[in-house]
Amino acid sequence: MIVIFRPDVEPDGAEVERLLKHLAQIPGLKPEVHSVRGAIRSLTEVYLIGRTDTVSREALEQLPGVERVVRISEKYRLIGRHRETEAVGFVYNGVAFEDKSLHIFAGLCAVDAREHVDATMAALARARLKTTRMGVYKPRTSPYDFQGRGRDCLPYVFELAGRYGIRVIAMEVLHESHLDEIRDALERAGRPTGVMLQIGTRNAQNFELLKYVGQQREFPVLYKRGMGITLEESLNACEYIASEGNRNIVFCLRGVKSHLGDPHRNLVDFAHVPVVKRLTRLLVCIDPSHSVGRHERAPDGLSEIQHATAQGVVAGANMVLVDFHPAPEVALCDGPQALTLLELEAFLEDVRIVRAAYVERCAAAAAAATAPAKESS
Repeated sequence: MIVIFRPDVEPDGAEVERLLKHLAQIPGLKPEVHSVRGAIRSLTEVYLIGRTDTVSREALEQLPGVERVVRISEKYRLIGRHRETEAVGFVYNGVAFEDKSLHIFAGLCAVDAREHVDATMAALARARLKTTRMGVYKPRTSPYDFQGRGRDCLPYVFELAGRYGIRVIAMEVLHESHLDEIRDALERAGRPTGVMLQIGTRNAQNFELLKYVGQQREFPVLYKRGMGITLEESLNACEYIASEGNRNIVFCLRGVKSHLGDPHRNLVDFAHVPVVKRLTRLLVCIDPSHSVGRHERAPDGLSEIQHATAQGVVAGANMVLVDFHPAPEVALCDGPQALTLLELEAFLEDVRIVRAAYVERCAAAAAAATAPAKESS
Protein backbone atom coordinates (compact mmCIF):
# COMPACT_ATOMS: atom_id res chain seq x y z
CA MET A 1 0.00 0.00 0.00
CA ILE A 2 1.22 3.51 -0.86
CA VAL A 3 0.05 6.71 0.81
CA ILE A 4 0.57 9.63 -1.58
CA PHE A 5 0.55 13.16 -0.16
CA ARG A 6 -0.32 16.40 -1.90
CA PRO A 7 2.63 18.05 -3.73
CA ASP A 8 2.94 20.75 -1.04
CA VAL A 9 3.61 18.22 1.75
CA GLU A 10 7.29 17.77 2.62
CA PRO A 11 8.78 14.43 3.82
CA ASP A 12 9.46 15.93 7.27
CA GLY A 13 6.16 17.78 7.43
CA ALA A 14 3.55 17.58 10.18
CA GLU A 15 1.18 15.65 7.91
CA VAL A 16 3.71 12.85 7.42
CA GLU A 17 4.49 12.80 11.13
CA ARG A 18 0.79 12.40 11.93
CA LEU A 19 0.50 9.49 9.51
CA LEU A 20 3.53 7.76 11.02
CA LYS A 21 2.03 8.08 14.50
CA HIS A 22 -1.21 6.59 13.22
CA LEU A 23 0.62 3.67 11.60
CA ALA A 24 2.68 3.01 14.73
CA GLN A 25 -0.48 1.67 16.35
CA ILE A 26 -0.78 -1.11 13.75
CA PRO A 27 1.39 -4.15 14.60
CA GLY A 28 3.55 -5.78 11.91
CA LEU A 29 3.59 -2.72 9.69
CA LYS A 30 6.76 -0.93 8.60
CA PRO A 31 6.35 2.48 6.92
CA GLU A 32 9.03 3.86 4.56
CA VAL A 33 9.02 7.54 3.56
CA HIS A 34 10.15 8.32 0.02
CA SER A 35 10.58 11.71 -1.65
CA VAL A 36 10.06 11.64 -5.42
CA ARG A 37 11.41 14.75 -7.13
CA GLY A 38 10.06 14.76 -10.67
CA ALA A 39 10.35 16.91 -13.76
CA ILE A 40 6.73 18.06 -13.55
CA ARG A 41 5.77 17.52 -9.91
CA SER A 42 7.31 16.31 -6.67
CA LEU A 43 5.66 13.87 -4.31
CA THR A 44 6.06 12.50 -0.82
CA GLU A 45 5.04 8.85 -0.66
CA VAL A 46 4.88 6.49 2.32
CA TYR A 47 5.15 2.78 1.58
CA LEU A 48 3.48 0.39 4.00
CA ILE A 49 5.47 -2.84 4.19
CA GLY A 50 3.82 -5.86 5.80
CA ARG A 51 0.22 -7.03 6.25
CA THR A 52 -2.03 -4.26 4.99
CA ASP A 53 -5.23 -6.23 4.41
CA THR A 54 -6.74 -4.89 7.63
CA VAL A 55 -5.62 -1.29 7.04
CA SER A 56 -8.50 0.99 6.09
CA ARG A 57 -7.78 2.88 2.89
CA GLU A 58 -10.66 5.25 3.62
CA ALA A 59 -9.31 6.10 7.08
CA LEU A 60 -5.88 6.96 5.70
CA GLU A 61 -7.38 9.15 2.97
CA GLN A 62 -9.12 11.24 5.66
CA LEU A 63 -5.78 12.22 7.24
CA PRO A 64 -4.51 15.78 6.58
CA GLY A 65 -2.44 16.23 3.43
CA VAL A 66 -3.18 12.81 1.94
CA GLU A 67 -4.01 12.97 -1.76
CA ARG A 68 -4.82 9.29 -2.27
CA VAL A 69 -4.01 5.77 -1.11
CA VAL A 70 -3.13 3.00 -3.55
CA ARG A 71 -3.21 -0.71 -2.82
CA ILE A 72 -0.34 -2.49 -4.54
CA SER A 73 -0.96 -5.81 -6.22
CA GLU A 74 2.10 -5.71 -8.49
CA LYS A 75 5.57 -6.86 -7.49
CA TYR A 76 7.35 -3.60 -8.39
CA ARG A 77 6.64 -1.61 -5.24
CA LEU A 78 8.81 1.41 -5.99
CA ILE A 79 9.04 1.57 -9.76
CA GLY A 80 5.57 0.21 -10.51
CA ARG A 81 2.78 2.18 -12.13
CA HIS A 82 0.13 1.42 -9.54
CA ARG A 83 -3.08 2.45 -11.28
CA GLU A 84 -3.50 6.09 -10.29
CA THR A 85 0.17 6.89 -9.86
CA GLU A 86 1.99 8.47 -12.76
CA ALA A 87 5.47 8.67 -14.24
CA VAL A 88 7.04 11.77 -12.74
CA GLY A 89 10.51 11.71 -14.29
CA PHE A 90 13.30 13.91 -12.96
CA VAL A 91 15.48 16.92 -13.73
CA TYR A 92 19.25 16.51 -13.82
CA ASN A 93 21.81 19.24 -14.51
CA GLY A 94 19.18 21.41 -16.13
CA VAL A 95 17.83 18.69 -18.43
CA ALA A 96 14.25 17.50 -17.87
CA PHE A 97 13.62 13.79 -18.27
CA GLU A 98 9.88 13.22 -18.24
CA ASP A 99 7.21 11.13 -19.91
CA LYS A 100 6.81 13.44 -22.89
CA SER A 101 10.51 14.12 -23.51
CA LEU A 102 12.84 12.55 -26.06
CA HIS A 103 16.62 12.93 -25.73
CA ILE A 104 19.23 11.70 -28.21
CA PHE A 105 22.43 10.44 -26.56
CA ALA A 106 24.62 10.21 -29.67
CA GLY A 107 28.32 9.63 -29.20
CA LEU A 108 31.24 7.25 -28.88
CA CYS A 109 30.64 3.68 -27.78
CA ALA A 110 34.19 3.89 -26.42
CA VAL A 111 36.44 6.91 -26.02
CA ASP A 112 39.58 6.13 -28.01
CA ALA A 113 41.21 9.51 -28.73
CA ARG A 114 40.79 13.12 -27.63
CA GLU A 115 40.40 14.31 -31.22
CA HIS A 116 37.47 11.93 -31.73
CA VAL A 117 35.75 13.23 -28.60
CA ASP A 118 36.35 16.81 -29.76
CA ALA A 119 34.95 16.18 -33.25
CA THR A 120 31.93 14.33 -31.91
CA MET A 121 30.98 16.93 -29.33
CA ALA A 122 31.49 19.73 -31.84
CA ALA A 123 29.03 17.99 -34.18
CA LEU A 124 26.54 17.55 -31.32
CA ALA A 125 26.82 21.26 -30.48
CA ARG A 126 26.11 22.20 -34.11
CA ALA A 127 23.03 19.97 -33.94
CA ARG A 128 22.01 21.65 -30.64
CA LEU A 129 22.18 18.42 -28.68
CA LYS A 130 22.94 18.64 -24.96
CA THR A 131 23.37 14.91 -24.29
CA THR A 132 25.85 12.27 -25.39
CA ARG A 133 27.24 8.83 -24.68
CA MET A 134 30.94 8.33 -23.95
CA GLY A 135 32.21 4.89 -23.01
CA VAL A 136 35.14 5.21 -20.63
CA TYR A 137 35.12 1.82 -18.89
CA LYS A 138 34.38 -0.96 -21.39
CA PRO A 139 33.61 -4.57 -20.46
CA ARG A 140 34.57 -6.85 -23.36
CA THR A 141 33.97 -10.50 -24.09
CA SER A 142 37.66 -11.11 -24.74
CA PRO A 143 40.30 -10.01 -22.20
CA TYR A 144 42.51 -9.03 -25.16
CA ASP A 145 40.07 -6.49 -26.62
CA PHE A 146 40.24 -2.75 -25.94
CA GLN A 147 38.92 -2.12 -22.42
CA GLY A 148 38.50 1.66 -22.62
CA ARG A 149 40.75 4.55 -21.56
CA GLY A 150 39.39 4.54 -18.02
CA ARG A 151 39.96 7.45 -15.66
CA ASP A 152 42.84 8.81 -17.76
CA CYS A 153 40.41 10.20 -20.35
CA LEU A 154 37.89 11.67 -17.88
CA PRO A 155 39.60 15.09 -17.60
CA TYR A 156 39.46 15.85 -21.32
CA VAL A 157 36.00 14.29 -21.77
CA PHE A 158 34.59 16.62 -19.09
CA GLU A 159 36.59 19.60 -20.34
CA LEU A 160 35.30 19.20 -23.89
CA ALA A 161 31.75 18.62 -22.67
CA GLY A 162 31.90 21.96 -20.91
CA ARG A 163 33.35 23.65 -23.99
CA TYR A 164 30.54 22.41 -26.24
CA GLY A 165 27.65 22.78 -23.81
CA ILE A 166 27.01 19.08 -23.23
CA ARG A 167 24.90 18.77 -20.07
CA VAL A 168 24.63 15.00 -19.54
CA ILE A 169 26.98 12.15 -20.51
CA ALA A 170 25.83 8.53 -20.33
CA MET A 171 28.83 6.60 -19.03
CA GLU A 172 29.02 2.94 -18.03
CA VAL A 173 30.47 1.98 -14.65
CA LEU A 174 31.69 -1.50 -13.79
CA HIS A 175 32.80 -1.10 -10.20
CA GLU A 176 32.13 1.04 -7.13
CA SER A 177 35.52 2.73 -7.53
CA HIS A 178 34.46 4.14 -10.89
CA LEU A 179 31.96 6.41 -9.16
CA ASP A 180 34.73 7.86 -7.05
CA GLU A 181 36.89 8.42 -10.12
CA ILE A 182 34.03 10.18 -11.91
CA ARG A 183 33.26 12.39 -8.89
CA ASP A 184 36.91 13.33 -8.49
CA ALA A 185 37.38 14.15 -12.18
CA LEU A 186 34.17 16.20 -12.27
CA GLU A 187 35.27 18.16 -9.23
CA ARG A 188 38.72 18.84 -10.61
CA ALA A 189 37.22 20.01 -13.90
CA GLY A 190 34.87 22.40 -12.10
CA ARG A 191 31.76 20.30 -12.80
CA PRO A 192 31.24 21.52 -16.38
CA THR A 193 28.80 18.70 -17.16
CA GLY A 194 26.82 15.86 -15.58
CA VAL A 195 26.99 12.07 -15.75
CA MET A 196 24.26 9.47 -16.04
CA LEU A 197 25.64 6.22 -14.66
CA GLN A 198 25.06 3.34 -17.05
CA ILE A 199 24.66 -0.22 -15.77
CA GLY A 200 25.55 -2.34 -18.77
CA THR A 201 23.92 -5.60 -19.74
CA ARG A 202 26.82 -7.66 -18.34
CA ASN A 203 26.15 -6.19 -14.88
CA ALA A 204 22.36 -6.43 -15.15
CA GLN A 205 22.21 -8.73 -12.12
CA ASN A 206 25.28 -7.54 -10.24
CA PHE A 207 23.13 -6.85 -7.20
CA GLU A 208 25.86 -5.30 -5.06
CA LEU A 209 26.66 -2.77 -7.80
CA LEU A 210 22.94 -2.09 -8.29
CA LYS A 211 22.52 -1.40 -4.59
CA TYR A 212 25.61 0.82 -4.54
CA VAL A 213 24.43 3.07 -7.39
CA GLY A 214 21.03 3.13 -5.70
CA GLN A 215 22.50 4.42 -2.44
CA GLN A 216 23.89 7.56 -4.09
CA ARG A 217 21.54 10.34 -5.20
CA GLU A 218 24.01 12.49 -7.12
CA PHE A 219 23.78 10.73 -10.48
CA PRO A 220 20.75 9.32 -12.31
CA VAL A 221 21.02 5.72 -13.52
CA LEU A 222 20.60 4.23 -16.99
CA TYR A 223 19.91 0.52 -16.58
CA LYS A 224 20.37 -1.72 -19.63
CA ARG A 225 18.20 -4.81 -19.87
CA GLY A 226 20.19 -8.00 -19.42
CA MET A 227 20.97 -9.61 -22.77
CA GLY A 228 19.84 -13.06 -21.68
CA ILE A 229 17.33 -12.52 -18.87
CA THR A 230 13.61 -11.86 -18.87
CA LEU A 231 12.00 -8.46 -18.78
CA GLU A 232 10.67 -9.24 -15.30
CA GLU A 233 14.16 -10.06 -14.03
CA SER A 234 15.50 -6.81 -15.46
CA LEU A 235 12.72 -4.75 -13.90
CA ASN A 236 13.37 -6.39 -10.55
CA ALA A 237 16.99 -5.28 -10.91
CA CYS A 238 15.73 -1.70 -11.23
CA GLU A 239 13.68 -2.29 -8.09
CA TYR A 240 17.00 -3.06 -6.35
CA ILE A 241 18.28 0.39 -7.35
CA ALA A 242 15.09 2.16 -6.29
CA SER A 243 14.88 0.28 -2.99
CA GLU A 244 18.19 1.87 -1.94
CA GLY A 245 16.80 5.37 -2.48
CA ASN A 246 17.65 6.43 -6.06
CA ARG A 247 14.46 6.69 -8.13
CA ASN A 248 16.01 8.59 -11.06
CA ILE A 249 16.21 5.56 -13.33
CA VAL A 250 15.90 5.16 -17.09
CA PHE A 251 15.30 1.63 -18.38
CA CYS A 252 17.14 0.80 -21.62
CA LEU A 253 16.08 -1.83 -24.15
CA ARG A 254 19.13 -3.01 -26.13
CA GLY A 255 18.02 -6.25 -27.73
CA VAL A 256 18.26 -9.75 -26.31
CA LYS A 257 20.78 -12.43 -27.19
CA SER A 258 19.15 -14.89 -29.56
CA HIS A 259 20.12 -16.35 -32.92
CA LEU A 260 16.51 -15.62 -33.91
CA GLY A 261 17.69 -12.05 -34.45
CA ASP A 262 20.34 -12.95 -37.03
CA PRO A 263 21.79 -11.29 -39.01
CA HIS A 264 21.38 -8.53 -36.43
CA ARG A 265 23.58 -8.64 -33.36
CA ASN A 266 20.58 -9.13 -31.05
CA LEU A 267 16.85 -9.66 -31.37
CA VAL A 268 15.37 -6.15 -31.26
CA ASP A 269 12.97 -5.83 -28.31
CA PHE A 270 11.63 -2.32 -28.85
CA ALA A 271 8.02 -3.56 -28.83
CA HIS A 272 8.51 -3.63 -25.05
CA VAL A 273 8.67 0.19 -24.84
CA PRO A 274 4.93 0.52 -24.08
CA VAL A 275 5.05 -2.61 -21.89
CA VAL A 276 7.67 -1.09 -19.58
CA LYS A 277 5.65 2.12 -19.43
CA ARG A 278 2.49 0.19 -18.59
CA LEU A 279 4.13 -1.81 -15.81
CA THR A 280 6.35 0.90 -14.31
CA ARG A 281 6.94 4.61 -13.87
CA LEU A 282 10.34 4.34 -15.53
CA LEU A 283 11.32 6.35 -18.58
CA VAL A 284 12.41 4.13 -21.46
CA CYS A 285 15.55 4.31 -23.59
CA ILE A 286 16.39 2.31 -26.72
CA ASP A 287 19.84 1.33 -27.96
CA PRO A 288 19.53 0.57 -31.69
CA SER A 289 23.31 0.36 -32.21
CA HIS A 290 23.79 -2.65 -29.94
CA SER A 291 20.53 -4.20 -31.05
CA VAL A 292 21.36 -4.14 -34.77
CA GLY A 293 25.14 -4.23 -34.43
CA ARG A 294 25.94 -3.33 -38.04
CA HIS A 295 25.84 -0.30 -40.29
CA GLU A 296 23.90 -1.59 -43.29
CA ARG A 297 21.56 0.35 -45.53
CA ALA A 298 18.20 -0.98 -46.71
CA PRO A 299 17.04 -0.61 -50.34
CA ASP A 300 14.86 2.34 -49.33
CA GLY A 301 17.99 4.36 -48.49
CA LEU A 302 17.57 4.24 -44.71
CA SER A 303 20.04 2.41 -42.52
CA GLU A 304 18.85 -0.57 -40.52
CA ILE A 305 19.83 1.34 -37.39
CA GLN A 306 17.48 4.14 -38.45
CA HIS A 307 14.67 1.63 -38.96
CA ALA A 308 15.24 0.08 -35.53
CA THR A 309 15.37 3.55 -33.96
CA ALA A 310 12.06 4.42 -35.62
CA GLN A 311 10.45 1.31 -34.11
CA GLY A 312 11.31 2.48 -30.61
CA VAL A 313 10.58 6.17 -31.12
CA VAL A 314 7.17 5.57 -32.70
CA ALA A 315 6.37 3.38 -29.68
CA GLY A 316 7.07 6.25 -27.27
CA ALA A 317 10.74 5.92 -26.24
CA ASN A 318 12.04 8.81 -24.13
CA MET A 319 15.71 8.43 -24.98
CA VAL A 320 17.90 7.03 -27.76
CA LEU A 321 21.42 5.77 -27.09
CA VAL A 322 23.19 5.57 -30.45
CA ASP A 323 26.79 5.16 -31.61
CA PHE A 324 28.45 7.84 -33.76
CA HIS A 325 32.15 8.12 -34.59
CA PRO A 326 34.18 10.54 -36.72
CA ALA A 327 36.06 7.62 -38.31
CA PRO A 328 34.36 4.25 -37.61
CA GLU A 329 37.01 2.41 -39.60
CA VAL A 330 39.63 3.19 -36.93
CA ALA A 331 37.37 2.91 -33.87
CA LEU A 332 38.77 0.61 -31.19
CA CYS A 333 35.32 -0.67 -30.18
CA ASP A 334 32.18 -1.47 -32.23
CA GLY A 335 33.24 0.54 -35.27
CA PRO A 336 31.10 -1.56 -37.68
CA GLN A 337 27.89 -0.40 -36.00
CA ALA A 338 28.74 3.29 -35.64
CA LEU A 339 27.13 5.95 -37.80
CA THR A 340 29.38 8.73 -39.11
CA LEU A 341 29.10 12.35 -38.05
CA LEU A 342 28.10 13.20 -41.60
CA GLU A 343 24.96 11.11 -41.01
CA LEU A 344 23.97 12.90 -37.81
CA GLU A 345 21.74 15.54 -39.40
CA ALA A 346 19.78 12.99 -41.44
CA PHE A 347 19.45 10.71 -38.41
CA LEU A 348 18.02 13.51 -36.27
CA GLU A 349 15.60 14.56 -39.02
CA ASP A 350 14.36 10.99 -39.32
CA VAL A 351 13.82 10.85 -35.55
CA ARG A 352 11.90 14.13 -35.73
CA ILE A 353 9.58 12.72 -38.40
CA VAL A 354 8.91 9.53 -36.46
CA ARG A 355 8.43 11.39 -33.17
CA ALA A 356 5.83 13.61 -34.85
CA ALA A 357 4.02 10.46 -35.96
CA TYR A 358 3.99 9.18 -32.37
CA VAL A 359 2.57 12.47 -31.08
CA GLU A 360 -0.11 12.35 -33.79
CA ARG A 361 -0.96 8.75 -32.86
CA CYS A 362 -1.36 9.74 -29.20
CA ALA A 363 -3.64 12.65 -30.15
CA ALA A 364 -5.78 10.36 -32.32
CA ALA A 365 -6.04 7.80 -29.50
CA ALA A 366 -7.06 10.52 -27.02
CA ALA A 367 -9.69 11.85 -29.41
CA ALA A 368 -11.08 8.36 -29.97
CA ALA A 369 -11.27 7.73 -26.23
CA THR A 370 -13.30 10.89 -25.59
CA ALA A 371 -15.52 10.72 -28.68
CA PRO A 372 -19.18 9.85 -27.97
CA ALA A 373 -20.04 6.26 -28.79
CA LYS A 374 -21.87 5.85 -32.07
CA GLU A 375 -25.39 4.63 -31.79
CA SER A 376 -25.75 1.09 -32.95
CA SER A 377 -27.77 0.79 -36.08
